[in-house]
Amino acid sequence: MAANQTDLGAPGLTAALAARRLAEDGPNALPGGHRRSLLSIAIDTVREPMFLLLLAAAALYLVFGDWREGLTLLGFVAVTVALTLYQEGRTERAIDALRDLTSPRALVIRDGQPQRIAGRDVVRGDLLKLSEGDRVPADALLVSADGVQADESLLTGEAVPVGKRTAQPDELAAASAPGGTARLAPGGDDLPAVYAGTLLVQGHGLARVTATGARSEIGRIGQALGTVETTRSPLQKQTAILVRNLALLALALSLLLVLVHGLLQGDWLQALLAGIALAMAMLPEEYPVVLTVFPALGARRLAKEGVLTRRINAIETLGATTVLCSDKTGTLTENRMTVTHLAAGGVALADRLALDTLTGDELPEAFHSLVEVAILASVVDPFDPMEKAFHQLGERFLAHTEHLRRDWRLVQTYALSPALRAMSHVWAAAGDGPQTVAAKGSPEAVMDLCHLDAAQRAQVAAAVDALAASGLRVLAAARGTFTGADWPASEHDFDFAFTGLLGLADPVRPQVPAAVAECRAAGIRVVMITGDYPATARAIARQAGLSGADNGAGDVLSGDEIATLSDEALCARMATVSVCARIAPEQKLRIVQALKARGDIVAMTGDGVNDAPALRAAHVGVAMGGRGTDVARESAALVLVDDNFAAIVAAVRLGRRIFDNLRKAMSYILAVHVPIAGMALLPVLFGWPALLFPMHIALLELIIDPACSIAFENEPAERDVMQRPPRDATAPLFGGATLWLALLQGLGVLAAVMGAFAWASPRIPEAEARAFAFATLVVGNLALILSNRSATRSLWATLRTPNSTLWVVVGLALALLLAALYLPWAVGVLRFAPLPAQELAAACGLGLLSVLWFEAIKWARRRAVKLPAPG
Repeated sequence: MAANQTDLGAPGLTAALAARRLAEDGPNALPGGHRRSLLSIAIDTVREPMFLLLLAAAALYLVFGDWREGLTLLGFVAVTVALTLYQEGRTERAIDALRDLTSPRALVIRDGQPQRIAGRDVVRGDLLKLSEGDRVPADALLVSADGVQADESLLTGEAVPVGKRTAQPDELAAASAPGGTARLAPGGDDLPAVYAGTLLVQGHGLARVTATGARSEIGRIGQALGTVETTRSPLQKQTAILVRNLALLALALSLLLVLVHGLLQGDWLQALLAGIALAMAMLPEEYPVVLTVFPALGARRLAKEGVLTRRINAIETLGATTVLCSDKTGTLTENRMTVTHLAAGGVALADRLALDTLTGDELPEAFHSLVEVAILASVVDPFDPMEKAFHQLGERFLAHTEHLRRDWRLVQTYALSPALRAMSHVWAAAGDGPQTVAAKGSPEAVMDLCHLDAAQRAQVAAAVDALAASGLRVLAAARGTFTGADWPASEHDFDFAFTGLLGLADPVRPQVPAAVAECRAAGIRVVMITGDYPATARAIARQAGLSGADNGAGDVLSGDEIATLSDEALCARMATVSVCARIAPEQKLRIVQALKARGDIVAMTGDGVNDAPALRAAHVGVAMGGRGTDVARESAALVLVDDNFAAIVAAVRLGRRIFDNLRKAMSYILAVHVPIAGMALLPVLFGWPALLFPMHIALLELIIDPACSIAFENEPAERDVMQRPPRDATAPLFGGATLWLALLQGLGVLAAVMGAFAWASPRIPEAEARAFAFATLVVGNLALILSNRSATRSLWATLRTPNSTLWVVVGLALALLLAALYLPWAVGVLRFAPLPAQELAAACGLGLLSVLWFEAIKWARRRAVKLPAPG
């Protein structure tokens, strides 16, 4: 048997030479990045309405000679811009890291060993290993090719794949010569070149890189493929409408306030400042910030869990997922195949063996031919774990026998296809003797190749059922001979003899049963989809703890049955199905569509070229990072780094946490703007002295911004995050009862603040009363932060929940308050007077009391759902 199927040509580059060429030619990337610089972020920030209002207020102070107030406001502008740069910088770094992680990968030969590297690190002269489903990372000439077909529609517009051939020695020599080779235009059959950005839709081969980056065909044309989508999510669109409406209301009320204040008081400067203060108070400019920061940092957290986010909008959907469709092999199982059972002796299968019963390394002679056929029907240097298992079995038992002959040559191959789940190899021995044909595949396909009658099929099927019932993957093998070189077009034309069955064990990942149970508690139904035999699939489902796996055949749906069902009937069947077996990749799309028709929010895993339509159709497509093709990864929203099912569940948990925290932040933002806007508006309407000026609101923003975008983002998950049903995907994240509760929270703080000023105003000087009201507002703001940390747990319980970032924000807020009240310079600028200790204590008490009613609502909610008392 041949040790190598192809002549690899020249070896791959050394790491040192590759590094030198990377330095000479630059990265294999197209020009034109989208990364925002700190300067561009600062310019965009200053253009925001909030900062324009701050600058307008500062300009008014400076024009009318109030230098201290004007410079103070400019100082607040600088500090706020610095905070924004920090937050936006974190977001940009997270998105950059995400873009790097999800960029296309390439398998190259370096220092004689295959290595998977980032596509941007591929250099001229690299030797690429290309397989079906790969996206070609650079222009290259094929050193070897086995049935290679490429989709070059990206470059040519032609959707029909084109065939490729191995490059001739003179073509390879010309490409290696100084100055390269004459450019071969893409398109047309029988060319030796493959091009960056195109897809291999069939076959595999080795290719020598001739051009990278801007020097490639796609670089000449100037097209680029993005890896992270930046389109606005439904939540962003909903929030944009809310912000627009509030902005219009703020503009109308501000203009009205300017007119009323100016006409009644005759002081148009103060009227303008009051109008600016009201506009600043009502503009919730933090909403766009949190809608950018939370998903971006959430994607970075997901990456640490082994889940790469290719489309950030998918995080919005994770928490609403109701059905999780998962592959079996490598996702629920370890993809670590071991041959455990053999059944040989032709159709009668008279010889049967469980390998764990062997006491030594001697395999009975009756099974030698079966193992040999399984190896001959596999690739010589296998990547597939199943084929690796066959080779390991041969090395263990046949290494010193006549069955493992290394002088044979592979002369013809017949690939696995959807029409026939079997593959065949034709081998030629030294001399002119007959060639050996080896086939392996699903038992049904191999029985078909051997043309067994009904009685023989029933006999084999019984043996298959017995092995599959133990959770084994069962393959059949067959052997034939052929003379001459005029090989038939189809495997069916060979004369095969049935050889036997091989049972392979692939253990369930140890984390899977707990992860499946967690999904069930979270109201998420797990459906296993596999190409395996139904009995095998049911046994694995039982080990994984899938709901309904013990209920008999009613919860197992086969691909053959799907083929007979209408769309409506399939939709009805999917209501109870937990296992889909013998499923062709093309049938996954019908499964997704049936579940969506039922109103489910579907997450679907996949790894092959044919899985791409189902991954696109699912609400959340999840591609395998380890064994998945580039086509699958590019069609998916998420990529599993190690193909582990538990990582999907961790992603759902984290997705729910992210959106819980986003809802908390949005509630807090709306709630805190109510008392600020009220303090800017009501005193003017009541004929009281002005309570808030633009500088006060700028000072408050130094607390609000980090609280909503940093503190809430770091909030741990609620304890019941995976014990509640998925959220309604059609309902707005921030609306209904959540919005009204936020408004009521804000009104509670406003009532406390206005009550504080009404009590203090006739008793103490105006500056001291203003300071008293402001202190009440700041403490009420902190109480809102603490109260919004949980919709169910008490404020006391949240105090014991770790969140170091939150306590940093609270500490800085209290420090700012003390500085504003007791530093002489700050007291003068803010028009305050220092508060005696008893008044400061009273302000703190009033601020905390302002949210007690909301704590009563949470207590009632806990009683209603019978939650245990927290803490």
